[in-house]
Amino acid sequence: MTRLTRFAWLSVAAALLTIGLKSTAFLLTGSVGLLSDALESLVNLAAALMALAILDIAVRPPDQDHSYGHSKAEYFASGIEGALIILAAASIVWAAVGRLLAPQPIEHVGIGLLVSVIAALLNWGVARVLLRAGRDFHSITLEADARHLMTDVWTSAGVVVAVGAVALTGWQILDPLIAIAVAGNIVWSGLRLMLRAAHGLMDPALPTADQAAIQRVLEAYERQGLQFHALRTRQAGARNFASLHVLVPGAWSVQRGHELLERIEADLRAVVPRCSVLTHLEPQEDPCAWEDIDLDRPATPGAAATPS
Repeated sequence: MTRLTRFAWLSVAAALLTIGLKSTAFLLTGSVGLLSDALESLVNLAAALMALAILDIAVRPPDQDHSYGHSKAEYFASGIEGALIILAAASIVWAAVGRLLAPQPIEHVGIGLLVSVIAALLNWGVARVLLRAGRDFHSITLEADARHLMTDVWTSAGVVVAVGAVALTGWQILDPLIAIAVAGNIVWSGLRLMLRAAHGLMDPALPTADQAAIQRVLEAYERQGLQFHALRTRQAGARNFASLHVLVPGAWSVQRGHELLERIEADLRAVVPRCSVLTHLEPQEDPCAWEDIDLDRPATPGAAATPS
């Protein structure tokens, strides 16, 4: 068991416990709002199990078929979790519409709400642990799971207030209306997770702060008369990647150029943790050195690059 999967197991245990608590609250009260809260906990369990499987893949070292590692697997967990959240929202709306057409009284409100509050506090505590772990280990899967649990906490809070309002006013229609509102909030949460996963799979550049740190390192070398171009960065889960061309005087020896590249790569790794840096050495005097900035280089030197 890896350090990351321990946190996923914590999420699984919390989901099982909150499913039991929230289901009990629903059975005691008959509130469709509390039923919607229990259904979201089922999604929490599915998401936690998905995170457990994905994290085991994401931490695997590079192999012959995956030279850059497996860290991108985390984006699949985030995307699937978003889809599961939307499915749960659809189930909530289905149950709420039925109750909207045929309202039913809520019973045993006090004990039901107490059980729901206990479940919400449990989710809040686990979400804080997962969020801290996600940031410490740079895991998008743990962070997504944490944010999903926090959404569940706010959902539970809204349901508790709504069910209490129904008990005080006697307006039974509030119960299914609040459940539908909860479903809308859940859909928004699911869409954000899916968009984030899609963005990650598109190889986004490193965050602005990391790019600024890289620029500061390169500017220090530029003041020594060196030049750079074709800087490209990307992020894949917990891994960062950067590549660039380094232009030096053509009279330099291979050894001197190699030593310079080693220093530059070390300096960049120091300011951007978990970063794989690839450098390409070129002579400043050669015109070809200034023509290979494009991502798609021409097949022969001096030829115009054609877009694929």
